[in-house]
Amino acid sequence: MLKYLLGVALLLTGIFGRAKAQLPPKREFRAVWIATVENIDWPSRKGLPVETQKQEFINLLDKHQRNGMNAVIVQIRPAADAFYDSPFEPWSEYLSGVQGQAPNPYYDPLRFMLEETHKRGMEFHAWFNPYRAVIRNASANHISRMRPQWFVNFDGKKYFDPGIPEVREYVTQIIRDVVRRYDIDAVHFDDYFYPYPVPGREFGDNNSYRQYGRNMMKDDWRRWNVDTIIQMVSKMIKEEKPWVKFGISPFGIWRNKNKDQDGSYTTGLSNYDDLYADVRKWLQNGWIDYVAPQLYWERGHRVANYELLLNWWAQHGYGRNVYIGHGVYRLRSNAAWSIPNELPVQITEVRTLNTIQGSAFYSAKSFNGNPLGIEDSLRNHFYRYPALRPAMPWIKMPTPFPPYFTDAFERADGLHLHWADDDTSGRTQQYVIYRFNASESINLNDPSKILAIVQQMPDPQFIDASYVKGALYTYVITAMNRLQMESWASDPLYMRQSGRKTQFIFDPE
Repeated sequence: MLKYLLGVALLLTGIFGRAKAQLPPKREFRAVWIATVENIDWPSRKGLPVETQKQEFINLLDKHQRNGMNAVIVQIRPAADAFYDSPFEPWSEYLSGVQGQAPNPYYDPLRFMLEETHKRGMEFHAWFNPYRAVIRNASANHISRMRPQWFVNFDGKKYFDPGIPEVREYVTQIIRDVVRRYDIDAVHFDDYFYPYPVPGREFGDNNSYRQYGRNMMKDDWRRWNVDTIIQMVSKMIKEEKPWVKFGISPFGIWRNKNKDQDGSYTTGLSNYDDLYADVRKWLQNGWIDYVAPQLYWERGHRVANYELLLNWWAQHGYGRNVYIGHGVYRLRSNAAWSIPNELPVQITEVRTLNTIQGSAFYSAKSFNGNPLGIEDSLRNHFYRYPALRPAMPWIKMPTPFPPYFTDAFERADGLHLHWADDDTSGRTQQYVIYRFNASESINLNDPSKILAIVQQMPDPQFIDASYVKGALYTYVITAMNRLQMESWASDPLYMRQSGRKTQFIFDPE
């Protein structure tokens, strides 16, 4: 492992050897996908006892918090079923093993996951699959049995027909219910709109096309159907809770250059032509808040070169946030992905582009066993210091009032810091505590000086356990709203040595 870390260090030195040492980003999206379909990531298998399910999720959060993640993207509706207490759709079979059967003893997994995620200061992105409906069997109260005319059988599965207006209304209603009743931070769709093509098979939507085709070419009509539900969901989210984000994680190619001069220099399957998802249009029109394209290829890939696609997406965010989806599951899958530096270089290249604001990793279980040292790389290098999540200035939310220190005293377990603020509006969700050596100037853009990010509490306090008695520090604190936009900074808390006694100066004036 030491050899691996030295290799990464030498590589990064080579990339940036002629440049000045740069600060790590203070704002960066760092997320991991937690897939529930087929029990990919959680729960590890069907029918686990409730307490085991809970402990597995807690272990996932703790592990990925140590890896530096500040968000999780959790699949809560894998196949027109629910990982929450839904009035419309049955409980997912991936919980109890039987679709429609509630957890016993009862708990609401989504409420539990939200509480545990927010307790750790992480964001929860609720991941919905809008159109996949049945993978194997469906319970008697499943929507595919009650509204069979809404569905298309394709490649052994059932899919909602996106061309039927009632389907779009139904899916929007499902998501509205979650946005309204649960304290989620974002709604997230992945890459499944119209299903991936299968040679020799046609998606059977001729009936809906004849009825609703609007005199359009079929491909254009299919894209119009997907555009329409994206607009509907976007509008609904902002009507319900303007601060809830809407993000899409599409297949990594929007369109190939041989089909469109604005496309990428790739030759693979594309969102636009094969999945009928014009993701670029959604960004241009501001219908989504972020895009996280799945760039699960290596650098130099013949059909879809990671570096070419990275640069294409960097140029096509249209002012909205762009996060890059990395395929941790690819590690050791072939010769290219057996090179230890492949993924570290990809993350490094993300950080060289100022129109890209972070990364997401598929998927949680792919980190098991620390393949090729990826966890070491994140913990000791890339995500060594905490990061606030990227700003989204188009989402308007007032920042909190600045807090102020009220007390500080030494104890055997460290320096105890106490503060207060005058925020009675409920804006404050978290605090950022910065610590500087007495000789350093205060620079709040340096995340290596973030001592802690702590949750809002009635009597806010923090114990600096790394405090060295006799050392002199300066502390500063800010308050953040739920979008992690910071207040003005507090007055600094200075320390001064007077004889054998440490003095704390709250007001420099």
